Amino acid sequence: MKYIALIHKEEDSDYGVSFPDFPGCVSAGETLEQAKTMAQEALINHINLLREMHEQIPAPSALEEIMSCLENRSAIAFLVEVPSHHTVRINITLPEDVLSIVDQRARRLNLSRSAFLAEAALHFGKQFGNKIKTA
Repeated sequence: MKYIALIHKEEDSDYGVSFPDFPGCVSAGETLEQAKTMAQEALINHINLLREMHEQIPAPSALEEIMSCLENRSAIAFLVEVPSHHTVRINITLPEDVLSIVDQRARRLNLSRSAFLAEAALHFGKQFGNKIKTA
């Protein structure tokens, strides 16, 4: 799911980011890239907190709706993606010795096999960022 974030920049300040769909969820960064990264982290953490509190997660507002508010017109809008929590069951094949390593490490970290593989994939993805091209 993607939400609209608004970036604000005043002289002698960092780039500030706010989320009209989530009042009170704000972030900042010294550079545009840092502001974007911090914005995604702030939004994900905010949504996770709402989920823990069993609060409703709002649907993303339309850009036209957000920009119709006078206070938003001086900001620049950009999209922030929130990873889906929808899980999909898959069937994979691994060599037995690799599966043994996965299970040992998962137990050591007190994770399920699936959770360990998901964390490993996320770590690998962050490590290499956009360098990996998919077909």
